[in-house]
This record gives sequence, structure tokens and C-alpha cells, in this order.
Amino acid sequence: MLSKLNTLCLKGIDGREVSAEVYIASGLPAYSVVGLPDAAVKEAKDRVVAAVRNSGFDFPSKRITVNLAPAEIKKAGTHFDLPIALGVIAASGRLGKKPPARLENAFFIGELALDGALRPVAGVLPMLLALKGRDVTAVVPAGNSAEAAISGINCLSASSLKEVAAWLSGEAELKACSMPEAAKAPAGAGTDFSEVKGQPFAKRALEIAAAGFHNALLVGPPGSGKSMLARRFGALLPPMTFEESLETTKLYSVSGLGAAGRLISERPFREPHHTISDAALIGGGSSPRPGEVSLAHNGVLFLDEFPEFSRPAIEALREPLEAWKVTVSRVKESVTYPARFLMVAAMNPCPCGYLGHPTRECACTPLQVHKYRAKISGPILDRIDLQVQLSAVKYADWEALPRGESSAEIAARVLKAIEIQRRRFKGGAKANAFMAGADLRRHCALPEGASAVLETAMNKLGFSARSLDKILKISRTIADLEGSPGIKREHIIEAVQYRMLDKAAALAVGF
Repeated sequence: MLSKLNTLCLKGIDGREVSAEVYIASGLPAYSVVGLPDAAVKEAKDRVVAAVRNSGFDFPSKRITVNLAPAEIKKAGTHFDLPIALGVIAASGRLGKKPPARLENAFFIGELALDGALRPVAGVLPMLLALKGRDVTAVVPAGNSAEAAISGINCLSASSLKEVAAWLSGEAELKACSMPEAAKAPAGAGTDFSEVKGQPFAKRALEIAAAGFHNALLVGPPGSGKSMLARRFGALLPPMTFEESLETTKLYSVSGLGAAGRLISERPFREPHHTISDAALIGGGSSPRPGEVSLAHNGVLFLDEFPEFSRPAIEALREPLEAWKVTVSRVKESVTYPARFLMVAAMNPCPCGYLGHPTRECACTPLQVHKYRAKISGPILDRIDLQVQLSAVKYADWEALPRGESSAEIAARVLKAIEIQRRRFKGGAKANAFMAGADLRRHCALPEGASAVLETAMNKLGFSARSLDKILKISRTIADLEGSPGIKREHIIEAVQYRMLDKAAALAVGF
């Protein structure tokens, strides 16, 4: 006897429909799964056999063939347990001679325990979003109830295989998935920019970074406030839109980190350790999964002790910083994950950290300093819009310095600048940092006298063409913060000050 059930699988962060076909034929007992299954799907046999028997059903001692179609898509994960088990029960006639009417428009997702209980699985939200706008019903584990409710489709939750079988046969009803609880307070709540003493130049640079979604590199001795500033940076960013929240929640659902059954409404802040591998940073694995750059999508990626990251990990950032996405290619499949993150990196000026310090003597040789800085290649520096040098704060200054502006005050100015950009682009580039081609020429017209500034920057300081584009984008953001309709010469001059760590420029100014 043959039975067919509907389920779903993941391709990157998008759901795909899958048909789970179960055929039971006479012959020696055997069980096989076809349709490009991974190890977790093949291992479903033992879970399904135990779950079916412990749910009060007989498992047929015949030849059982399970086909997951379409066959060309790789099937990965344990969420196929439920549709396979239901297919076996239906094909053996335990749900009636005719397939239940509820099977036609129902989709099933869930991992089975050996006693027949349903366990939650990763990726429920992106899978269900593939059914958006259709008159169908999805059955998910009770542990995924809140996440499934976000999808906006008709979802039912169940705690066991027996409950789902009873619902299919019309003997019982399942509980509708409930909406998630209110969002938690944003990460970093309780920390404020006003707590950071001094460093007005760095604070100004981070305000510009937040307003235009520009990447930033903070360079300074230990204790100058690099990490303190970076960890408060998220408070300057605007609230997430619904589309951004949905996109971010999908990524966390696919990664298995989950969102506590709610739509993520605060911007992610990821801070990987410098020993992270390039695969963990960018994404990968035999079954490709999102890396840190994708988990920071629509949020902040903070890389402390930047030169201490491995060279492959640093260089792997080139494409995400330019294209805002990551494509992970393997022999059997290739998936693309979004990676539109705002990177804030921090580093010391030398291995010991005290080069140029007013009171501490640097113990590094010129060769050690050169090798340390050379870990950050020119192409990577080109992709970092704002490069800021911090100085040590003296005790007398620290004691006398007044309390600075709060995060809320700075965020208010940032939000006004962002609103200007939203009206300017109208569905195109979402921020000044994303401008390219025609947008760059249209919105970054040079004022009188600015050409000479850029010519000096390129010829004498060694800036690349990409660096000049960055300067124009930063200038446009400075003008937006000021409420100026056009870029002024002083905006260009200020923007140049944030590019002083480029290779040739560093030699020219003695960094």
C-alpha cells in the first residue's frame, strides 16, 4: 500500500516543499530511504520503528520504501521523522482504508523520541514561510509552537505521534499554535555612551558609522576604551523593521540557536573569539550552516583584537564586506546566506600595545610592529570605512571630564539621518554605505574645492579608488547628520581624517 504526506526542507534560509512517499510491499523485512537523504534522515529508521510501536501501532514486518521527493534536493535534519512515521501508519491501513481528508492540505514537521513524543527542531520558521498565503495546515512539535505562530499560516501543535494520528483520523483535535511572548530587552541594555570618558573623536566616528551603516576600526592602547565603545555601539542603531526582524529570526532558526519562540526585535551583537576558524566565521560544514557574519545580519559584528584572528579568517571577510552575502559551495549543494552586518573591529597599535603611549614605553621592534600591522591587508582596510586612532586617557583628564552625551541623545540624531536616507533611496540602497554606481554619482556630487582634497588624498596619501568612494559615502552621512542637502568641503575634509590607517597613508603620517 502507498501513502503520501507533505513536509518541508531547507535550502539555505528558504523552505522547499517535499513529498514523503511510503510504500509497503510483501517480502522479506527491509527498510530503505531514497531521495538524497543525509545521515540523520537514514538514522530515522530506528527512531520511527520504536516511536510507532510505543504509540500503540504495529510496525509492519514487510519491505518498506521511503521516497523523499524531489530527489535532486538534499534532505537533511531530523524533522522528517514525523511524516515518515505517519506514512508508515497510513500505508499499513491503521488510519482507514482511504487516506484521511486532512492529509491533502497538511504539512508535518517534527523529530520523534523513542516513546513517540515530538521534539522541537531547527528551521521551523523559514520552512513554514514557504507556505505563506496558501490555505494549508502545518503540524509542528509543541516546542516549536511559538515560533510557528510567527509565520502567519494555520499551525497546529502536538506533543506526540499518537496525538497527530488521532487528529488525522478525526478522533481528536490539536491545539492551535499561540503567538510568542513579548520581546526581551535589547542586548546591552543598561550600558550607555555617557559612561565612556573622553574619546570624542571615536564617539563622533561611531555616530557616523551608525548613521550610514559604515564599518569601523578602532586602534588604541589597552584601556583606551575600544571594547567599551564597541559594546555600547548597538544602542545607537535604529529599531529593526519587521522585514529585518523576520530575516534575522529565520537565520537564527536555521542555525538552531532559536529565538525563544519569538520574533527577534533587537539587532544582533556577535563577538566571536579571535581563535575562531574561517569556516565558523563565514559559514560552512558538510551541511552548510550560517557563520558569525550571517548571525550578525542586520546587527553588529565586533572583532576584538583584530590582528590576532587567523589570516584566512580575516581575508574571508572580503566578500561579505563588499557583497553583504556569503555563498557556501559544497560538492552536492551551494547555499547563500545574507550577511549585511556592521563590523566594528578593535586592535592595538603594536604587539605590546603601547606604541605612542604618553607614559608607557613600547617594547616592540620596528619589524615586530610592521609584521603586526601587516596582518590587516590593504584590501581589508579598503573595505573598512572609518579607521580611528584612540589615545590613552590621562587620570587628570579622566577626573575632570564631564559626563558625556547619552546613547539616547546620539541615537536621536542618528535616526534623523537614517530617515533622510530612507526618503532619498525609496526602496533602493538602505543606507549610504550601500550606495554604488549611479546612486553614488547622484547623491555625492563634489562641492567647489573638494576635488583638490581628494586629489591630494589619492596622490600623496596613497588612497585607492575604493577609499575615495568610501570618503564620499562618509561625507554624505556627515551631511545627513548635519541636515545639509549637499556635501560641503568641510565634510570631505572630516571624512578624510577617518581613512588615516590605509597602508600608504600610515607611512605618510607616521602611524
